[in-house]
Amino acid sequence: MAKGRGSLPYLEKAIRHGSYRLALRTLANHRKLRPVLVPLLERRLHASFTQGNPRSRPAQVQEDKYAAMVALLHSSLRTIDRGIVSMHVMERFFEVYLNNVLLVDYDKLRERLGFSPPSFLAIAPTGRCNLHCTGCYAGSDENATAELDYDTFDRILTEKEQLWGSHFTVITGGEPFLWKDQGKDLIDMAAKHSSNLFVVHTNGTLINEELARRLELVGNLTPAISVEGFEQETDERRGKGVHQHVLNAFENLRKAGVPFGISVTGTRLNWHMITSGEFADYYFIQQGATYGWMLQYMPIGRNHTLDLMVTPEQRLEMLRRTWHLMRDKKIFIADFLSSGTLTDGCIAAGRAGGYMYIQWDGDVTPCAFIPYSTHNIYEVYRNGGNLNTLLNTPLMWRIREWQNSYGYAQPAERMGNWFCPCPIRDHYEDVFKIILECQARGIDPDAEAVLTERGYREGLTQHGRDFDKLTWSLWRERYVPHRRTDRAKGMGKDGRDPAKP
Repeated sequence: MAKGRGSLPYLEKAIRHGSYRLALRTLANHRKLRPVLVPLLERRLHASFTQGNPRSRPAQVQEDKYAAMVALLHSSLRTIDRGIVSMHVMERFFEVYLNNVLLVDYDKLRERLGFSPPSFLAIAPTGRCNLHCTGCYAGSDENATAELDYDTFDRILTEKEQLWGSHFTVITGGEPFLWKDQGKDLIDMAAKHSSNLFVVHTNGTLINEELARRLELVGNLTPAISVEGFEQETDERRGKGVHQHVLNAFENLRKAGVPFGISVTGTRLNWHMITSGEFADYYFIQQGATYGWMLQYMPIGRNHTLDLMVTPEQRLEMLRRTWHLMRDKKIFIADFLSSGTLTDGCIAAGRAGGYMYIQWDGDVTPCAFIPYSTHNIYEVYRNGGNLNTLLNTPLMWRIREWQNSYGYAQPAERMGNWFCPCPIRDHYEDVFKIILECQARGIDPDAEAVLTERGYREGLTQHGRDFDKLTWSLWRERYVPHRRTDRAKGMGKDGRDPAKP
């Protein structure tokens, strides 16, 4: 430890100059230095968000981003302290995540490429699933046959690295660990693309001891395992005995030293439970999850219904509870729908820093929850195109234009409400018009059918308006306190003065 203390001044200097990789390695290996290093690192992070603010985002937006990074830091340290992450995986995550994802110089990347690229792709390589969950957004089941072939999957990953400098990939499904082609599975693909960090949304039932050991060896893939609450809630939606399979997966991953997270769908029935301290303590403290993604139920896919959506009032309380967990308990759990301040609004349609979604049959959509497409990756490749071809389609352009006008490209005083960032959930009328104008088709019969369901359209539209109204004063007062005009003085819902072009 004397050697560690002797290096403290050097480490302090490294942190001040932004050498986060060295700082995090030291935090992991020298626990006794943390009382000095953690506050120093937090101050450095705070300065980088509040002073390094090139897009002049509202101050509270930057404070939110800082709080999320601090929560992720403490969540990671808790996992390391329990000894449930192998040194090999920890080193690989430092190498891949810090070098290729977190610390990428996007200004230099933009200069090299000539445009601001998406940061990642979400890919569902298979529609097959060994479960049959109620309300599955993808409508997956064991009878699905379409899958991305190995060569196309490999080409997509190669192109996003070469064309965009992207080394972060979200894998969803179906059940991703069922995918296999040419004798290769998902772990083989991750091993080939070793510069990528893969986050895999999985039901966890296939993560046995052997698969967990392979995950440890490859070192650049982390499972986000789906739960719906505790045992009763999970089994009710996913099938009897599924929660026990999830616990077995947790145990196998802990033994192998592979960090994992949870993914949970918030509904009108379980919202209070999944945002509770009891839920957070169970999964993050007792079970050892490092991170959590909260996906509020979207009325798409199998047996969709507006009745399962959280109400605007419940959604506001979920927002408050999630930020309590993040700020006060230092638990990293992000609500995709209401965490627009962390992502500068909607990240769909290949926005800079955002993503697109590619499904198992090749259909490409702006987002996993906007199930409408105008192009298929197989057709694009046959016609000599690439991923940039997809970025430049009218559907993607129109949604990015909406994002820019709503807030992404606006000064703080003209931004829309980033508690309502989602075009299909919070601004359905807007995205409905874009879908029709671009002649996009539903990627499944349910998505196509709702385009003519008046009650569906009216229900989603009203939800967005009600939640915007409920949160507008919070957004205006806490996030844009210097706003000179507001709704009462004629400001439109999208944050623009309707009297100006």
